[in-house]
Amino acid sequence: MPRLMLTDKTWDLLSRVMYLTGRIYKKPEHRMTLEGILFRMRTGIPWRDIPKEFGCWSKVFRRFNLWSRKGVMSEIFNFLSSLRDPEWVFIDGSIVKAHQDSTNIRDSQCEAIGCSRGGKTTKIHLAVDSGGLPIHFEISGGQVNDIVHGESLIEGIAGVEMVVADKGYDSEALREFTRSAGAKPVIPRRGNNKTGNHDIDWSMYRLRHLVENAFLKIKKYRAISTRYDKLARNYQAMVALAFSMMWLPMWVD
Repeated sequence: MPRLMLTDKTWDLLSRVMYLTGRIYKKPEHRMTLEGILFRMRTGIPWRDIPKEFGCWSKVFRRFNLWSRKGVMSEIFNFLSSLRDPEWVFIDGSIVKAHQDSTNIRDSQCEAIGCSRGGKTTKIHLAVDSGGLPIHFEISGGQVNDIVHGESLIEGIAGVEMVVADKGYDSEALREFTRSAGAKPVIPRRGNNKTGNHDIDWSMYRLRHLVENAFLKIKKYRAISTRYDKLARNYQAMVALAFSMMWLPMWVD
């Protein structure tokens, strides 16, 4: 039997959340289906190679595709991340290599795949809370600049007092947007900026590694560190599931 990722307590929690979405019936076999999806996320193997202990590979994939289309994975993530502590918010982006099997589609530009120095890539844009736990994420083509998603990452997050980002988010427009939301921006300016960085809280900036740590944790899953999914919504659902795994210990431990 392949190694499983869900304990009885975590499955009880996830099954209730999935049922409360109103999009999934309560069926016992859904546990092994989800375990099969997690196995594929952890190993990065093709769907056809999923061990038969999880059920027929086509059934596992069809259910994943259906749940992705219904937004179930995103709703699980949104529910679990409701425990967030958004007093401090750290934002950043991370590049993911797109496998050749995910790029042979008619219009890759509509599927969050772009060309950058590393070839065909996707980028994950992430905001984490004071404890380094994910609270919002978006995906785009790898060539998209981080600043493009700066405002949308923090928009709608209530209770933010400080937003921390690196020089990739150096923009007065973003700083003004942050201040208008009632938060203090901690975003260093580039070396050619005459204003300087005299107003930067460097003690807070040193905590920016929290968002980098979050990327490190989800990229231990091979289907996250390399994008194999052709559809953007399927890869986004897989990323949402990976971030949900980070939240589970907060609920069941």
